[in-house]
This record gives sequence, structure tokens and C-alpha cells, in this order.
Amino acid sequence: MTAAPITVALVDDVDDIRRLVRTALRFRGGFEVVGEASTGAEAIAIATDLRPDIVVLDLGLPDIAGRDVLARVREQSPKTRVVVLSAREPTDRAWFEERTAGYVLKDADLDYLVDLLENVGRTPVDVRVLDVSKDAMAAAKARELLRGTLRDWELWKILDDAALVVTELVTNAVTHGGSTFRLQLSRTSGAFRIEVVDDGSGTPEPQPQDTEAEGGRGIMLVDAMSSSWGVETVPHGKMVWAEIAIS
Repeated sequence: MTAAPITVALVDDVDDIRRLVRTALRFRGGFEVVGEASTGAEAIAIATDLRPDIVVLDLGLPDIAGRDVLARVREQSPKTRVVVLSAREPTDRAWFEERTAGYVLKDADLDYLVDLLENVGRTPVDVRVLDVSKDAMAAAKARELLRGTLRDWELWKILDDAALVVTELVTNAVTHGGSTFRLQLSRTSGAFRIEVVDDGSGTPEPQPQDTEAEGGRGIMLVDAMSSSWGVETVPHGKMVWAEIAIS
């Protein structure tokens, strides 16, 4: 499985600007332009109907003031991030920093804009955290948080795969970690991410299939059920993570 593309709506009354950004996103890959608008009214309609991950917004639209468009887009699609692409510096940068994911001038390098959109699109929009004691109920507590999270985020279709991954990563932490560990669940535009942080010293590795072995196959299941996974060193321990693609 591969991560779903970052969905983008382009809002600018200059066709050439939209074309340049659209082309840059296509060459970079990992993006899908789901809508384009040349007026504020069209931008609000796109945000309402399509709920893209990101709206790239020009403030100088012919019908509605840029600040009003921004406010309406965020009202109609709260999860949508807005990146302003403007011809001039803001008179009140603090106001925009509180309400947008970025402010880029039109004379900036296109790669800078695309890098920003990529970072914004892959940054988690929701996070749930659980500190778990190392006991017989650890996996059950983790699955309870998982079920509630997937229900709230309307991601029921990945429950079976996610439950297996959570169970295996938590079991690994219980087996090889200390007295407590941390489970973190998050989602970006294209992936549901599971992280387990413990203070154990070992790093999990896929083991060859062996029908007589009592353990060692868990990480192979994680590898099969997830689109990607890995191990990172963190202060006082390690983090094992896995991502499941969502759309």
C-alpha cells in the first residue's frame, strides 16, 4: 500500500499562477489537485464540497476580501490547512500565523512552496496519546484507545489491520521494555500512524518464518499490514512506528 496523495485546491484569479503551481505539484508527486477557483465564492464552495487537505489561497480575489475567504474556508472545512500565496507582505503577520499553515510570496522559489505544502500535508492533524503500564492489560487498553480513535476519526475500515499492528507493537514493548511505555496514534492526510515508545534496548527485526518458533513473527505481521514501519532512537529508549495508508 502507498500513502494517499495530499489533496490541494488552488485559489487564484490568475490562470498562469494556478498552472505553475499545478505543474510543480505534478512534477513533485504525492499531490492531487482536486479543485481550482478564481473567486472567493468558488473557493468556499470547493472547501465545503471537497474538503481538501490544503487550500493554496491568493488574498487578492475580485469578489470577497482574502481574510473573509480564509475565515469561511476554515469554517466550512476545519481540517483543511490554508497556505497563503500572496504578491505582498502581510500588514499583520501575527494574524495570519495564527490562522494559516504558511504565508508565501509569489516571487519565492516554487520549490520552497512545494516543500512547505509537502510538510503541511504530512503533519498530523490529530493525535491521541496513552501512557501504559507494563501489565497483562496493556494490549487491551491500547486496543480500546485505538477503537475509540478510529470511531472518532471515521476510519473503521482499517480497524482490523490497525488492531493487529497495535497489538504486536505493544506486545513488543511489554516484552522488551521497562515498567511503562507510550502509545501515540496520529493521522495525516494520507496515513494513520502508530508509535510505541519504550526504554528497551533491543530493536525488532523480521524473523524467518518458523512454524515451531514461539515468537519472533510479530514484526513480520506489522510489515505485512502496514505501508511502512521503522525504528528510531529517542532519549532513554526507542520508538517503533508503523503507518497504514488511508484515503
